[in-house]
Formats: sequence, C-alpha cells, structure tokens
Amino acid sequence: MDYKNTLNLPETPFPMRGNLPKREPGWVREWEEKNVYQAIRQACAGRPTYILHDGPPYANGDIHIGHAVNKVLKDIILKSRTMAGFDAPYVPGWDCHGMPIEIQIEKKYGKNLPVAEVQAKARAYALEQIDRQRADFKRLGVLGDWENPYLTMNYGNEANELRALARIMEKGYVFRGLKPVNWCFDCGSALAEAEVEYADRKDPAIDVAFPFAQKEKLAAAFGVDSVEDGAVVIWTTTPWTIPSNQALNVHPEVVYALVRLNEPLPTGPLLLLAKDRVQPCLEHWQLQGTVIAECNGQALDHIAFRHPLAAVDTGYDRLSPVYLGDYVTVDAGTGIVHSAPAYGVEDFQSCKANGMPDTDILSPVMGDGKYVPSLPLFGGKTIWEANPDIVKAMQDAGTLLHVENHSHSYMHCWRHKTPIIYRATSQWFAGMDRQPNDGSATLREKALAGIDATGFYPAWGRARLHAMIANRPDWTLSRQRQWGVPMAFFVHKETGELHPRTIELLEQVAQRVEKQGIEAWQALDPAELLGDDAVHYEKNRDTLDVWFDSGTTHFTVLGGKDNATTGSHSDTLRWPADLYLEGSDQHRGWFHSSLLTSSMLFGEPPYRNLLTHGFVVDGQGRKMSKSMGNVIAPQKVSDSLGAEIIRLWTASTDYSGELSISDQILKRVVEGYRRIRNTLTFLLGNLNDFDAATDMVEPGKLFEVDQYALALTQDMQKEVTAYYDDFNFHPAMARLQIFCSEDLGSFYLDTLKDRLYVTERNSLARRSAQTALLHITLSLTKLLAPVLSFTAEEAWQELQKSTLKNTDSANTVTIFTEVFHTLPEVADHAALSKKWQRILQIRAELNKQLEDVRSAGRIGSALQAEVDIFADGLDLEYLQSLNDDLRFVFIVSRATVHAGVPGEGVNFTITPSEHRKCERCWHYREEVGTIAGHPDICSRCDDNLHHGGEDRHYA
Repeated sequence: MDYKNTLNLPETPFPMRGNLPKREPGWVREWEEKNVYQAIRQACAGRPTYILHDGPPYANGDIHIGHAVNKVLKDIILKSRTMAGFDAPYVPGWDCHGMPIEIQIEKKYGKNLPVAEVQAKARAYALEQIDRQRADFKRLGVLGDWENPYLTMNYGNEANELRALARIMEKGYVFRGLKPVNWCFDCGSALAEAEVEYADRKDPAIDVAFPFAQKEKLAAAFGVDSVEDGAVVIWTTTPWTIPSNQALNVHPEVVYALVRLNEPLPTGPLLLLAKDRVQPCLEHWQLQGTVIAECNGQALDHIAFRHPLAAVDTGYDRLSPVYLGDYVTVDAGTGIVHSAPAYGVEDFQSCKANGMPDTDILSPVMGDGKYVPSLPLFGGKTIWEANPDIVKAMQDAGTLLHVENHSHSYMHCWRHKTPIIYRATSQWFAGMDRQPNDGSATLREKALAGIDATGFYPAWGRARLHAMIANRPDWTLSRQRQWGVPMAFFVHKETGELHPRTIELLEQVAQRVEKQGIEAWQALDPAELLGDDAVHYEKNRDTLDVWFDSGTTHFTVLGGKDNATTGSHSDTLRWPADLYLEGSDQHRGWFHSSLLTSSMLFGEPPYRNLLTHGFVVDGQGRKMSKSMGNVIAPQKVSDSLGAEIIRLWTASTDYSGELSISDQILKRVVEGYRRIRNTLTFLLGNLNDFDAATDMVEPGKLFEVDQYALALTQDMQKEVTAYYDDFNFHPAMARLQIFCSEDLGSFYLDTLKDRLYVTERNSLARRSAQTALLHITLSLTKLLAPVLSFTAEEAWQELQKSTLKNTDSANTVTIFTEVFHTLPEVADHAALSKKWQRILQIRAELNKQLEDVRSAGRIGSALQAEVDIFADGLDLEYLQSLNDDLRFVFIVSRATVHAGVPGEGVNFTITPSEHRKCERCWHYREEVGTIAGHPDICSRCDDNLHHGGEDRHYA
C-alpha cells in the first residue's frame, strides 16, 4: 500500500518561490483598483491619529536608492502604526519651485524667455517629473493618497505661503538689508545654508603688506619716540577681495610686535605682526629681524594703513583703519586679518559695528562673478581670472611678501559644484535675534527651546540641530529667480520703503494667486490694487527661498496651530505632526526651515519627533556615483529581485548611520526573504483544511507544546511591536527571522510535522496544532506586513480563501485594515516558558550527541535512535510529565526517562533501534510487522487509520 496518500500533507497555492518582479506589479494594480488606501482610511475612522508629515522630494529626475529608503521607512512606520490601532494617513508631497527646474527649462528652451513662459513650462515640467516619481514610489509598495498629493505649486499652497509671509512680517521678523550672503555665480542668486557644500580647492595664498600711513599714532601705540617706514602684514587665500579691502582686524588682547628687518623691504625696514607669529613668519618669508617694541591690539584701534595697491593706481589711494575683533586668531597667518565687508560675514559685522554705513561698503563684484567695468585695473574680469593679476599688481607695488598655492576646504554650490562667495547684496531676511513686535523671545531663542521639547531618533540629532540653530546667521528669504512664490511687495521707487498697506496687499495678492497661481502676480498691474499710488511704487521682483516653500508646509498643508489656515490637507492631517522623517542632511534643510517658520508663526515646532536616516553607500562604504559605476538603482532591483528585497534590506539595516548596499548584500537579503517565505508556505500549507469558524480548539484544551508555541509567539510579538514603536526596524527583522528559523523551523514546526501529517485528520491532536499554527500565522503575517507588504497581502488572501473563509475576516479588502493579532492568553505563561526552555536545552544537548552517533555511522537519522535519559530533580519532573510524547519532542523512535544520580545532571544512552521502520510515520517500532493486514506500519498509525486516532496528549 502507498501510505503517502494517507498522510495529511501540506497543500497551498502560496508558492515557495515568490517570483516577486512579475507578481508585485499585479498587487500594485490591485491595490489601485480596489482603492485599498481609502478602504484603510474608512477602517481607521475614529481611531487616535498618528501624523507623519511627508518631507517633499524635489520634482526633478528619477528617484534613487536614497529616495527608496526614505519612502520605505515612512511606509513601514505608518503601516505599523495603522496595525497598532491608529489612524495614520499618508499624504505624499512634492517640492516644485526653484532653480533646478528653472535650469532645466533654460537648457531645453534657452535663456531670456518671458517670465510667464518660464513659469508655464516649469509647471508642466514639474508635473511630468511627479508622474514618473509617483509610479516608482508606488512600485515600492508604498500606500498613500497618491491621487491627491500636496504640491508646493498648487495654487492654494502658493497663496497660503504668501499668507505665512504676511504673518511673520506682521510679527516683525522680516527686514531688508545689505549683507553678505552665499552667492552662486552660476545660479545668479543667493543660496540657503542647506545649498552649500564644501570641497577642496587650490587658491593662491598671499602675504600682503599694508604700508604705514599714521606713523605718529603707531609710535604712541608702541610707546616709542618715532616709527620709520614699514607695513602691517596680512595673510589671505582670496586675493580677489583685496580691491575691496576697507579695514584690518586685530584681537584686542593679543600682543603685537614691531619688527626691524635686517634688510629693508620696498615698504621700509619695519613690519607689524602678532608677536607669536614673528618667528614662523620671518622663517617662511626667509627674512631676519628683531622685535623692537610691543603693544596689545587694543592700542592699535582705528590706526589706519595704506591700501597695498595705492602705489599702482590712484583709485586705491585710501586708508584701511584697524578694528578690534575677538575672532582674530594667532594659530596661522600673521595675527592681522584683512577686512572686505562686502565679502565676509565677520568683515561686514565688524565694519557695521564701527559705524560704516551701507552706502560706503564697496561691492565691485557683480552677480555673474565679474568686477564692475569701472574697477581700476581689473574691471570686467571674473574674480578667478583676476586673482593672478592682483598678485602681479601687488608685486609691482612692492607690497607682496609671499605667494604660494594653498589647498583648503572651500564653499561650493551643491547644484553646480562650482565655488561660491559671500557677497553683500540687498536682500530680505528673517532676523534670528530681532525682538518681535509682541516683545516675546527672539526667533533663535524660540527655535532652541523648541529643539529641547522635541524627541530625536537617533538622539545625537538634538545636539546637531541645536548647534546649527545656535550659530546660524539671519535667514536670507529672497531669491533672484522666476520660478518661485513671489515676495509680493510694492516698493517705493525713490525711498525703497514698503507700501504702508503691505500686509493687507499681500492678502489681496494671495486671493488672486489662489485662483490663478503665482502667474497672477506677474500679470498684475499695480494700479489694480494701489490706484493713484501705483505711479510711486514698483513690484518687488524677488521670489521666496524654496526652503520657505517646504518649510511652511506645516501651515499650507497641515493648516498650522489651531487651524490657522485652511491647509490643503488639514481635513486629513493635523498640526503638529507626530513625526518628520528625512535624511540626516535635513537638520540643515527641511527640519531647520520648518522649525524656523513654525517658531515665527506659532512659537513652537511643527513636529513632536524628528527621525533621521543616513546616506546609502556601496559595500565598501563609498558614496555612490555614476563615474565609479557603483550606483544601485531601485528600479533595477525591483525589476530583477523585487521591491520586497529593497524593503527588507531597508528594514534590516541600521538606518541611523550609513546604509551599505551591494549585489552581495542584496543576495544575503534574498536568502533571508526565502527563509521567511518558506515558513509562511509551511504554515499556510498545513492550514489548508482548517476552518477557523468550526475547527478552533479552546486555549485551555490545546496541547502543552502548542500552548508553549503561543507563549513564544506572544513574547516575540511584544518584542517586535515594541521595536516598531521605537522605530527600531533592524532588530525587529532580526527577531522575526530568528523566530522563523529557530523558534519555528528548528523546533516547533520540526516537532509538529509528525502530528500534522500522521494523526487522524480531525483529531484533537491535529486541530490543536492547527489552532496554534493559525494564531502563529496571523501574528507573523501581520507583523511582517509593514515591511513585506506584498508577501503579507498574498498570504492574507490565501488565508481568506481557505482558513478564514467563514469568518468576518474573509471580507476585508486588505491586510492593512487589520490590527496586530490578539493571541490567546496562555495559563501559567512564565512557568510553562521556563519548563519548555529547559526541555529545549536538554534537546539541544541530545541533538549534539545524536549527531556524533550519526557521524560515526551507527544511525542514519535521529529517528533510527532509541534514547534513555537519566535526570534528577526538576529536569526529571519536566521530562516525565510528557510521557511517551517526549519522543516526538526529541524526534527519536523511543525516549525513556530514568531517575539519574542526584547532582550528575542529564545524561543520555543512545542505541540504534533494532526494529523495523514504519512505512507511514518512519518511526522504528517493535510492533511493525505484527499488525494483521498492515505489516508495514506501527500501532499508532494503525490507530490513526482504522481506530479513531492515536492517544496523544502533550506534543
């Protein structure tokens, strides 16, 4: 007889091979056709809300692996919160204005297009990019309101951004002024702090002499009768700023020395520099000299020196006074700093503090990087072209002591990768330290207090953001672009003052923008709003920094505090958000700008928690670049391995640091996925004939090992959900994989096969096992769902068709309308766990010895062994309590327990069985061959087939 047909073998349409690249797109389509996201929202109605506000990716170019990490992490969090019993909507967003899109339009259609045409083409281009990115995000299994995202270029959001601007102006944070800002010649605009990166660059480093001009004052400062000709020396790596020099800085408490040279220079026999720098400087310049007098920097205050180019052109015949500055150091250079207030923040602040009006500040560098044509000697040249010419001119003037190439870290534009400068321009600023009109704390103080009130994941983010806010300059709000929300001001043509009705006028412009977009501002005739006043005013042409666009989405999208405005999604979302989640670069980007705008508008942050993830690098820790050929595109991974592999890799990696990815790493992730899928296939296969409506066994009647399996599952579920709550996904995935491979695969499912396959189909023994398996399957599938969303959905649908077909769960549209499974309580959970953990320790030791016997060739498999166990105390009690069922736990053909010698622990005697193997259950039993009519099977198989089932109680 073929006894295989008498076994209850597993059967399921859920295949061992996932075939993910082909099957996943079908799930994406099904989720869309079934409107799964809206079904989730309906199922969650009335629950407590959990709001993750999406940081908008920029609508330009295809998504990369960093985008995938970001969106998958958000999806995991929102799905896990949903299944934990929250209403956790996801409204994706896009950042749509700004320079990168404008540059694309210039590349495609040329420069100098009419503003209206640039804006129309930019809007259309952004929509195309959004469609491409949206398709890729959906392909990753990310569920959200994809048909109704928020876009910063939506008319309502553009209008509300103007209202936000009006509010912070009304509160007194906004001012106009001349100030050095980060300026990119390629962009032709000021840059935000977040748009600046640093790269190594070589520049000429020069030591320059400023000849003495007020020798009597110098003599008095140094306490000497008279002073001969000489010069004060500065060191700089920006020769192009020398034509704009207007002052020198010294530290008030540093000691400065007057040095007499053995051989005079063209400027004379004397040099002035910090005392601590005399020896290294003279050696560097290959000069010799003696210190003849000393004084503190304080004594040099306001003593003036001649410009180093005065001798070659009268246009530079001016004096540079000394101003005191605490920021001057003596660890390099000469201890004296040259000051060009138009091209340095500290320079600017120092000159302003010493009474220099804006009108006196020399700013000869134009927005394209060229000097104004009227600048003597260098007019019309770019600053980089002029560098060697300036060096040459100072050589001709006799004021250059030394020049050499110097490698240093220098500011670059993050878009063009070209060097940028500080450049004094008239811009609109949000003042970090200005007192607002209501007399409350400054913006800096409010923002720092907000950081203290925010939760950070990982915790080091707090110190990082705190340092950035504590040290940042005023925020430059204005940009000189076309594709952006206008700073819709009317400025007096003569005085430059704002129209007295500016706040009211901003609202009127906002109402027009709400209907027609920012294009309404371009089309607006000032007379429509100003009447007869229009002749005296002109429209401000600046646009708002795009970081203001995204930084005000808590206002324009969420609606702000106490529903301050009708945000585009304030009916779905709320303020403040529970979580903002972005890459670690957003401490200086979106987290930063959102904190500042919210602090100005509402005095507190727009978020309760900030979570940051690191950047993706290759397997060797290198940044990804096309030139290195190490880029791994999410689209390619999805098409070859499946999006589930990206999701599992993301969840299995510690995102708090850099995330390493390579083909080898993904191969290991695939292996981990297969173990999980194999476990699900086994579980589903063994539930194929189980009807949850009629076959469930009450918890108290479950076999002891089944109760222990549920206790194990309950412990695992508590761990994993706690990890989800704390955003610790990699230990959650590790715990789930261990559960599948060790708790289930190496123990419970291994021991269960006999009971599932061999016992009578409807017996208590088998239904007890299946009841436990169903609870385990429901727990495991739902815990995996936030990460392995396609796989969990597939498993859920198989359960609905078979095991759950006669329950309420059969009618749910998706697993994501479910909550995490509630496992039945196990009586004496702690005591039961203690007992079985000890039994498993004994089992592990027995398995080692069985393997030794098998390796020696005495048995072919563990089932060929008969074991005598000798134990005492609690071990004896535990093992004896299972009676004959112990052999099924140890997976041997006989397990007999004996009282051992007290204190000697557990010992085994392993004997190869001398009996025949049962052709049905493969156990070696003495009764095989003795049963009339069935000589090839054992007595329990005979009972299971012909006499109502075997006698089984514990395992």
